[in-house]
Amino acid sequence: MEYLESINDFINGIVWGVPMLVLILAVGIFFTVRLDFLQFRFFGRMLRKTAGRVRENGEDGASGEVSSFQAAMTSVSAIVGSGNIAGVATALVCGGPGALFWMIVAALIGMATKFAEICLGMLWRRQSPDGSMQGGAMYYLADGLGKKWLGVLFSFLVIPFAFVISAVVDTNTIATAVNEQFGVSPMVVGFVLAVVCALVIFGGSKRVGRACELVAPFMGGAYILAGLLVIFLNLPQLPAALVQIVEGAFAPRAVTGGAVGSVFICMRYGIARGVYSNEAGLGTAAMVHSGAKVSHPAEQAIWGPVEVFFDTIIVCSITALTIVMSGLWADGRFDGAALTMRAFEKMLPGQFGLYICLGSVILFGFSCLISYYVYAERAAVYIFGERCRPVVKILWIVFILVGSVTTLGFAWDLADTFNGLMIIPNLIGIVLLSGQVVSAWNEYRDKL
Repeated sequence: MEYLESINDFINGIVWGVPMLVLILAVGIFFTVRLDFLQFRFFGRMLRKTAGRVRENGEDGASGEVSSFQAAMTSVSAIVGSGNIAGVATALVCGGPGALFWMIVAALIGMATKFAEICLGMLWRRQSPDGSMQGGAMYYLADGLGKKWLGVLFSFLVIPFAFVISAVVDTNTIATAVNEQFGVSPMVVGFVLAVVCALVIFGGSKRVGRACELVAPFMGGAYILAGLLVIFLNLPQLPAALVQIVEGAFAPRAVTGGAVGSVFICMRYGIARGVYSNEAGLGTAAMVHSGAKVSHPAEQAIWGPVEVFFDTIIVCSITALTIVMSGLWADGRFDGAALTMRAFEKMLPGQFGLYICLGSVILFGFSCLISYYVYAERAAVYIFGERCRPVVKILWIVFILVGSVTTLGFAWDLADTFNGLMIIPNLIGIVLLSGQVVSAWNEYRDKL
């Protein structure tokens, strides 16, 4: 294990070094400029347009198996998960309060990147023999660029990425939180999650879409309300927290007293955990959005900026502000989901904050388990064909059981590595195909 960890640390140091940070930010700026600053100039209209699709069942005559809203909620269910609770906490412990600043900067720029990914996924999606729509970075890398090997490489990276990040990390986060609070055996929690998850994923993508449509808005709304209550009840502490975050982004030592080594470390954890959370640059969102019943690619792609805004600028910020105001990030006793839970417990009266956060851990994690399964399945189908679906389902359930009793330190580092490796071919691909994104956006912009 030590040997594997040393190899992973070496790779991680390369894929999350200065070149990667520059590449992520540069591609985001590139699309922001080429798409005429769409995430700033047109965000209000995008918000109204997407909100209007909540009750729609999909456009008549359009290909796809789920509504635009269901596809978006499946994507939101994947990104609003452990990264928002445990990932943000880890970023603050390792990078200091300033990590939130770099998370937000990367998110504002990444909103344009995510629009581009979903747009290309819709442009290059294809219909499978069972009538479902398949899409994702592997399709636009292979068909759009004409580089089949890049599509295969991306798919090979997606499979372990999904299994590690969700089946292992999300399960373990839920099992650890429930065990800490109620003393329930992690294996029992894992078994319950495996059974409930099996009931959903064996029902196909339509059942996944319906489940996410119900869970995602409720879980996000409850967590945001709890976070706003934290800020309202502790308003006098908010200015000092904001000063810590901004000052920590550029002078970490001034805030942490030397606990954080440099601005680069602060940026590295902020951007890495931000990308882990909102997935802007990974190319994964295109997999679930590709099933939407819409006729124009940009019609679905406008969900991308909205998702990133909701995930990082709202949910991650609420988590980070609660932790920074609590002061527990520098305590050294807590990390991950436990730190976020204790911060909510401290900042809200009674046990209210603790149980709201615990409920969010469970709902966020479960929503990730069913939506990340879609990533794993579609990547596997791309490589091995339709017959692999039952195998992926069974393996997913097995890994949920394994994840409930796994130690997480190495898993988080491994997740970062797969994140970084997936980003490289995807960002190169969307830049080379940027002309098609711009054409689709220009054509659609008049409708907004």
